[in-house]
Amino acid sequence: MKIEINPNDIPTKDLHQYIIGSVSPRPIAFVSTKDEFGRFNLAPYSFFNAFSSNPPILVFSSNRKVSDNSTKDTLENVRTQKECVVNVVPYSILRQMSLASVEFPTGVSEFEKVGLTPKSSTTVSCPGVAESPINLECKVNDIITLGDKGGAGHLIICQVTHISIDDEVMDNGRINPHKLDLMGRMGRNWYVRANGDAIMELHQSVTDHPLGYDRLPSHIRQSQVLTANDLGTLAALVDVQIPLFDIANQNPDIHIQAKHLIENHKTMEALSVLMRE
Repeated sequence: MKIEINPNDIPTKDLHQYIIGSVSPRPIAFVSTKDEFGRFNLAPYSFFNAFSSNPPILVFSSNRKVSDNSTKDTLENVRTQKECVVNVVPYSILRQMSLASVEFPTGVSEFEKVGLTPKSSTTVSCPGVAESPINLECKVNDIITLGDKGGAGHLIICQVTHISIDDEVMDNGRINPHKLDLMGRMGRNWYVRANGDAIMELHQSVTDHPLGYDRLPSHIRQSQVLTANDLGTLAALVDVQIPLFDIANQNPDIHIQAKHLIENHKTMEALSVLMRE
């Protein structure tokens, strides 16, 4: 049974928690800016993602506070200066990132308050975070206001003009997620660390036509042993030569054997076992 929620029927603060708990984990944009007086600002945003590679576009949202409808210094800075740096957040600076979310008075440098180091940028005048392994310098293309009440967002559309990547997180010209050790934001005070067993590799060709779930015989689709992910793995097979006629074979030993083969990345062998008469 599911709980049904009409967004118009609950307080914004509760709706916010349902949204951030559902849409998670979210990447964190640790955004550094500079105001018109040259003072630095640093603030984290988890309403953030990449939306284009050509041109390279990042978007984050600076929301109005639900409690008093106020806006953050970052929003004012990107409006006036039209630039920012999006810094990624590895585990090594997690606590400092969290501390930077405190509402310090305007003009106070979060860099100083949280003990992070401003790093000179190449294409913008505001600094990046030296302790962050990746700094994405951006020009602000547009700001789209989504509303005028507490909780309303401002979509800040940024075009990347320069990227700095620490070579220690690279392997053969590619970013190694284990070395990057990024953090993601979830609901309420929860975070997730993208490292160790939390990272998995999953390849899926988008050009080769797979077998498909609908072509799996019913005795496989209705298995009491194979999980939905197991069935998805079988359905993803390409160039399958086995005749897929339906055999009513629900021998649990065969399904257990097939499951072990799937877990050991021997998916074609698993399908062959399942098709035995």
